[in-house]
Amino acid sequence: MAGIYIHVPFCRHKCSYCDFVSFPDKIEYAEAYMACLYKELKMRGEELKDYEFDSVYFGGGTPSYIPPKLILGAMNQIRKCFKLTKDAEITLELNPGTIGEGKVKTYKEAGINRFSIGLQTAIDAQLEDIGRIHNVRDYVYATKLLKGENFSTDVMLGLKNQTKEDVAKTIEVASACGSKHISMYALTVEDGTPIYTDYLNGELPDSDEVAELYEYGRKLLADKGYERYEISNFAKKGYESRHNLTYWRRGEYIGVGVAASSFIKGKRFTNTFDLDEYMKCIISGYYPAVTSEEVSEADAKFEFIMLALRTKYGVSLSEYEKNFASRLEDDFPKALEKSDKYLEREGDIIRIKDEYLYVQNSVLMPFMEEPRDRG
Repeated sequence: MAGIYIHVPFCRHKCSYCDFVSFPDKIEYAEAYMACLYKELKMRGEELKDYEFDSVYFGGGTPSYIPPKLILGAMNQIRKCFKLTKDAEITLELNPGTIGEGKVKTYKEAGINRFSIGLQTAIDAQLEDIGRIHNVRDYVYATKLLKGENFSTDVMLGLKNQTKEDVAKTIEVASACGSKHISMYALTVEDGTPIYTDYLNGELPDSDEVAELYEYGRKLLADKGYERYEISNFAKKGYESRHNLTYWRRGEYIGVGVAASSFIKGKRFTNTFDLDEYMKCIISGYYPAVTSEEVSEADAKFEFIMLALRTKYGVSLSEYEKNFASRLEDDFPKALEKSDKYLEREGDIIRIKDEYLYVQNSVLMPFMEEPRDRG
């Protein structure tokens, strides 16, 4: 099985932390852009007739900002050009400040069966500080519109003046409103974003403080029945994100739209980040890829381990051997020895011990180095 990612790059306002390819001042391009996206879907679909897809994910930008008929059109085109499983998970990211009853009706008509809502924090002052266009009441309203639909909520850690009480309130609001899945992740500050000034001025929590907030939030989520199945993702039983699990299991996916990335048939490639160039390429009938590379065996082995160790499922030794015709213990003896105290083994599975999962980057470093040491 594989996944389809659709990039919708338009938004009403760019948040102060946002480093994604999104355009807050080009909504007038939405219809022309989506027409190009439909054409790219047809082009990609003709090459992937032998594939079956079990997830579709609309990300952005803010997919809920554009006219909903364009989302409906995209889903009609996907069903026409790709083979979808009957129970395919179809997710749409939405901002609580851009949703209404009419939109939800159209989304359901399109077959959207999962929503990802960007709450970030339940503290209005913090929402305003990071440039979000919604408040907590908007989030509550959005969840009421969804009327029991399967939805996930994003929670951000590391905001200015954020306390454990703030994290507790945010989790409580998300849980009380019926969120089946919560993504709780640390703010990543990128050079060139407005919030970078706050970072330089020391106004954001440091890594130790963020780690404390994370551990506090993790315990609260566990108490409310959300199981951590990946570092930043927690779900009620049976509500894990199928699309994201495709990434973490090193599954294949095709990305459509400006700046969309793909991993299919052993290749990674990314579309151009330039909106005008993307549209010109598609109109002219050729792909707008700016990067394309064959994944080396050494990189493939590390990716397999790195992605699997992010999750509660860990690395399957038999799956590793099936994929690479070699044993993990033979390929990474030094890394396994260096990381021994952080790892646990259960039958066929090696995973990071629960208490070390948040600091998995340091655990993975020896695995990153060893295949290259061995040539």
